[in-house]
Amino acid sequence: MPTNILTWMIFLPVLGAAVILCLPRASNTLVKWTAAAFTVPPLLMAVWLFQNFDRTTSGMQFVTKVPWIESFNIEYFIGVDGISITMVLLTALLSFICIFASWGIEKATKAYFALFLVLDAAMMGVFCALDFFLFFVFWEVMLLPMYFLIGIWGGPRREYAAIKFFIYTMVGSVLMLVAMLALYFYSEPHTFDLLELASRSSSYSSTFQRVAWVALFIGFAIKIPAFPFHTWLPDAHVEAPTAISVILAGVLLKMGTYGILRINYPILPAATLEYAFYFLIALGTWNIVYGALCAMAQTDFKKLIAYSSISHMGYVMFGMATLTTEGINGAVLQMFNHGTVTAMLFLLVGVIYDRAHHREINGFGGLAAIMPFYTGWIVLAFFAAMGLPGLSAFISEVLVLLGGWRRYPIMTIVSASAVVLTAGYMLWTMQRIFLGKANEKYLDLPDINAREVFTLVPLGILVVVLGVYPRPVLDLINVSLVHLNAVVMGKASVAVATATSMVP
Repeated sequence: MPTNILTWMIFLPVLGAAVILCLPRASNTLVKWTAAAFTVPPLLMAVWLFQNFDRTTSGMQFVTKVPWIESFNIEYFIGVDGISITMVLLTALLSFICIFASWGIEKATKAYFALFLVLDAAMMGVFCALDFFLFFVFWEVMLLPMYFLIGIWGGPRREYAAIKFFIYTMVGSVLMLVAMLALYFYSEPHTFDLLELASRSSSYSSTFQRVAWVALFIGFAIKIPAFPFHTWLPDAHVEAPTAISVILAGVLLKMGTYGILRINYPILPAATLEYAFYFLIALGTWNIVYGALCAMAQTDFKKLIAYSSISHMGYVMFGMATLTTEGINGAVLQMFNHGTVTAMLFLLVGVIYDRAHHREINGFGGLAAIMPFYTGWIVLAFFAAMGLPGLSAFISEVLVLLGGWRRYPIMTIVSASAVVLTAGYMLWTMQRIFLGKANEKYLDLPDINAREVFTLVPLGILVVVLGVYPRPVLDLINVSLVHLNAVVMGKASVAVATATSMVP
């Protein structure tokens, strides 16, 4: 396997997009299989990365670093560590799955799949970039295909949802750009190297750290999305095609929390310590409860799942804010687990929408007798989202709460109590859609088909396996996260010595 494996993972989809644009316009099937073919190598490379990743070091691995714009000291600098490796794996898997979830796309097929592959490349680049300028370029490139994928192939209010998504994200990008330039000019010699910027963290004044931290946080919080920057998400999810909803919830939301961990925490540790104790923990708790209450009020199946994502991403913020080994490990594990569970949920919502052509929860009833195999899958996904013991989300949420209890017992009790709300809206939804007397309008609905099952099987396996044995992911992330936590807490010198004490 070449040393520049990450470069191949980033740019192979771009090559695929170029190939698709050269295909005949009427060859829709060929376009779809070509798109699928160009997502297979990154997935196989992700498996290779998983097998060959050194789990004993917090340093960057599989690094490529070459000059790019030398006059401004900008480099093509990419690599992965325990903070980013799981997001790279998740992006490769969901991109592959979403090609097959998009098989029903018939409108402007070439444009759709070409844009999707460009989106895939940009997402992968965000998680691999170690130069702030390069990170920002990938971040902005990701915005454009997502705007068109929602605005052209979405639902009835697609233009509104796409514009709202674009404007919110652009506001965050402006703040991020300002903070990036401030860091560049504050450093001497000027650099965009994230590792170099982190090594100079002690030279930044307290005021500078606070202002830069807030600017970066708002930019990332919009993507999470954290309250009160969340209102774009339900609209975007409801109007987006199924596969794009999967990418939105499974990958794009994680970019916000990943950005905070990659940039805010190591580069601005003093401000992180201050804001985590007095702000981030409260915001995480509020997201958990508020998102669950909003989900309970929904009558649109897809919008309910969208609001549930706001609640579950609250656990990620809560775990990050604890600044404990358990909490921060639980946060990143929750990022991965939420990506798989919510991907299942949106895929399953898409299955029923393709058949009934609506998502009104009260418009169904008794589907368990009509679509028993589909019901089995939805039960697995619902129970995973509820954090049922034995399924993946339970482990990550428990680690978050364990970390929270050590510092914020009252906030932890409030956050843990929201599990009851999650169970409430999930079980109530299941009752209204699947139980009771069968709706006569849907007696002939076909059950889930082989292609749809194909997209669900790898996610279902991960949900069950990581619920019983989470160590494969915890081994990947633990050492890097313990080191990061120690940097923020001012104990970097002892990070490696204590890194192996966490993994169960």
